[in-house]
Amino acid sequence: MAHAKTSFVCLPCRASYKQPYPASGIDDRLCPRCAQPLIHVGSAFAAPRRSDGAGWRALSVLLNAGVRFHKSCCGGPGYRPRTLSEVRARVEHSRRTGEPLAKTLVRRELPQTS
Repeated sequence: MAHAKTSFVCLPCRASYKQPYPASGIDDRLCPRCAQPLIHVGSAFAAPRRSDGAGWRALSVLLNAGVRFHKSCCGGPGYRPRTLSEVRARVEHSRRTGEPLAKTLVRRELPQTS
C-alpha cells in the first residue's frame, strides 16, 4: 500500500516537494537545494510555476498568514487567492475591518462596501 503524500514548500527556491506525511506533528524537513526549513502546506496544494514571481509572492502572503492547503471533508482546501490583486484586496479589507488576515484571505467574495 502506498503512503499518502503531502506538499512542502521552500519559498526562497520557489520549489515544492511531495513527501510522505510527517510521522508526528513536528517535522523539521530541509530544502534539498538551500537547506532552509520547508513549510508544510498540505496535500491539496498546487504550486505556481517557478517563473511566476507574482504567484509566489501571493503564496508567501498566504503562508506567512498561516493559511495552508489541507483537504477538507468536501475535497479541496476551499478558496485561496492566486493573484496579487486578489491578495491585496483581502489585505486591505483585513486592515479596514480588523478581521484576522488568515480569515480574510480565504474568503471567496469580499463584502461590498457602501
